[in-house]
Amino acid sequence: MSVTPQSYLIFTGTGPILVLSTYPSVTDERLVAKLRYKGIDKFIAYEVDAEAVSDRYPDSYPSVSRDLRGVEDLRVLDFNGHQIMANFVLGELGEPIKYGD
Repeated sequence: MSVTPQSYLIFTGTGPILVLSTYPSVTDERLVAKLRYKGIDKFIAYEVDAEAVSDRYPDSYPSVSRDLRGVEDLRVLDFNGHQIMANFVLGELGEPIKYGD
């Protein structure tokens, strides 16, 4: 199984994180369970163009993406909110995906 990871900018109660995931969607229960384990019960996520993420994280994207080869899982690419917000323009994000009550 070789799936190109999807990239998501996820806004949580403690700030944004940028993740790569090979799950079918950001609301896949297995992905949500991993986020819950980290204390994230609610979030707003945006899918981010993988090429844009690759361009903005040229040192870490290849190795993190490679780590996901052949498995369904997720990896945090960046948890530094200041850096994430500096790397992405909110206007280039698509429609929000809301999860939680």
